[in-house]
Amino acid sequence: MPLPVLVLAQVLIVIGISRLVGSAFRWIKQPQVIGEIVAGIMLGPSLLGLIAPHWSGALFPPETIPFLEVISDVGLIFFMFLIGLELNPKYLKGNLDIAILTSHVSILVPFSLGSILALLLYPQVSNNSVSFTAFAMFLGAAMSITAFPVLARIITENNLQNTRLGTLALTCAAVDDVTAWCLLAVAIAVTRTNSMTGALPTIIESIIYIALMLTIGRKFLKRLAKYYNRRGRLTQLTLAGIYMAVVASALITEFIGIHLIFGAFLLGAVMPKNAGLTREIAEKTEDFVLIFLLPVFFAYSGLRTQIGLLDRPELWGLCAAILGVAVIGKYAGTYIAARVCGIENREASALGWLMNTRGLTELIVLNIGLSLGVISPLLFAMLVIMALVTTFMTSPLLEWTFPKRLIRLDTVEDETQELAPNYRILVPVANPDTQRGLLQLAISLAGQGQPPAVVHPLSLIQLQEDYAFESTPVEAERLMQERRTTLEGLINSLELTEAKKLIQPIIRTTNDVARETIQIARLDRADLILVGWHRPTFSSNRLGGRVGQILRGAPVDVAVFVDRGRTRLNTLLVPYAANVHDDLALELALRLLVNDDSRQLTILRPEPEAEPSQALTHELQRLLDSLPPAARSRLEIVAVGNSQPLEAVIQASANVDLTLAGTTREWGIERHTLGSYTDELAVRCHSSLLIARCHLTARSHLKSVLTEASVPNPPQSEPI
Repeated sequence: MPLPVLVLAQVLIVIGISRLVGSAFRWIKQPQVIGEIVAGIMLGPSLLGLIAPHWSGALFPPETIPFLEVISDVGLIFFMFLIGLELNPKYLKGNLDIAILTSHVSILVPFSLGSILALLLYPQVSNNSVSFTAFAMFLGAAMSITAFPVLARIITENNLQNTRLGTLALTCAAVDDVTAWCLLAVAIAVTRTNSMTGALPTIIESIIYIALMLTIGRKFLKRLAKYYNRRGRLTQLTLAGIYMAVVASALITEFIGIHLIFGAFLLGAVMPKNAGLTREIAEKTEDFVLIFLLPVFFAYSGLRTQIGLLDRPELWGLCAAILGVAVIGKYAGTYIAARVCGIENREASALGWLMNTRGLTELIVLNIGLSLGVISPLLFAMLVIMALVTTFMTSPLLEWTFPKRLIRLDTVEDETQELAPNYRILVPVANPDTQRGLLQLAISLAGQGQPPAVVHPLSLIQLQEDYAFESTPVEAERLMQERRTTLEGLINSLELTEAKKLIQPIIRTTNDVARETIQIARLDRADLILVGWHRPTFSSNRLGGRVGQILRGAPVDVAVFVDRGRTRLNTLLVPYAANVHDDLALELALRLLVNDDSRQLTILRPEPEAEPSQALTHELQRLLDSLPPAARSRLEIVAVGNSQPLEAVIQASANVDLTLAGTTREWGIERHTLGSYTDELAVRCHSSLLIARCHLTARSHLKSVLTEASVPNPPQSEPI
């Protein structure tokens, strides 16, 4: 097979495997990039070469490796440009003095420990062709790295960007990033000249180039921002000029004697942080880099990673020592410095775990070291394991140290505390432009009693990729502000007066909308999740997709609203078959009835012919007895002897504004063995429909709108 064709086949396999494994890692709440790095290792001698050496040799013959190296280098150049591009001065706004001290101590401690560890490692995993000074400096630099892109995404995913911890971590990581890259540049210069004295010309030339980029280069690039503001868009000619500048800057730093990646990073860092310009450059660049080029780099790195070289217990002991030094040095250095600066214990510990993440940035550094010969393939494998473990451990340890219940929800907490709400409705709003009726129903359910109920419109912005520009804290904040403005427009369109203060929006970013909704409902102690239905992409079931996930997993009662566009909610219908889900539907209907004196409610009861039509179940009688006389007079109970009660409900729904039904077999809304729900009533109902799924029968939805004396205690029973 011709080499170009074989390389294309390699790229095809690499992209497919990396996306598959990356998606699996996202599912277990880990950064997708870690999964893609693991995918690259799986394609190398550590797995594929071990279990199927013939296939490995046929798929990745040695003569194709230079092609993969070139593609990898191109990918790294533009990825480092993107990292520099997103290094925004806004990240330096929080506690800069604390951040400078903390970040530099968090570099100094692991660098020192790494240099000491070099005394042990140098005789065993290196050789005389590499000076000890270069080896120690490179190992210390590798221990000191913090992966700013990964850290920024973790902060965004956990909605920490507006917290003290998040702003401090971003500032520390930004300072750390600049310092660590400068330190690495010195280490590379020392490695290439094999002495500190010989590296001085390279260091001086690098300083001169950096100074030129920060002065003349930045001044010229500001004109680019002005040109962009006049045109309002990025032309292909302008983008071509930017890409040429990226490559040119990379070549200059390579000729100086450090590395290609520094020039690309430097150009991105000095680019004017015009929001529109930065966003458009990133959006036009990142997809091809992240989807096509970076997976090839991971595969190239995986082909160079030979975990099988760790074939003796003492070598695994050295690997454990490297991991221990990396974790202890980075965590302890950050924690101690933060505590000295007055940061409280829990935040200092969380900051230490955040700064301990290394990810892709570490892999870039290690590949440079292996290419220069300063680290051996054995040490390379050990350090790759260290990079994966330290990144993998960040998310769970952050959750353990600084759990989500401590992260302040994006609500007006002072007002919420002042109101002291006794009933909370969480309303996921997927599209504010089309869900006016959903929010109006939530307000109708809340009422305006004393103490008041609170409605939380929940708007979640789903982050699609770990390294997408939209996942950066600055861009995520812009998206949240846009969503907040849209949501406020929806609330204002309802023309509320007193009820407006009862609406407290929650706006967050997430990787999984359904899971985040369930978690917020738990943290916010919601009494009810009121969600609008949507047709899933890969199913025709109205109760599938995210709605189905919330129905199955939410630890609170859930109601799904199928909006038929009825502007009024004056006539209500509840088909009642005496089960906990119908009890919930009836309670919600009675709450609507009590909140508005103009509403009428009809309870439709299927009755076997042998049973007296006037007989009421104990639960139904209990609920009716709790009503004030004025509400009871607007309620009618109708018994039907139809052998097909669903048909009777569908027929009756033609004469009402809203039908409320439980998730029961009688109404064609049944939960199957695998957790999915049927949706016959949702399809055929003439009126708007509210489908109720009860989680815990001990909760009362009427208590907050009735006097306590009139509401009997709900029966205690097991969760449904």
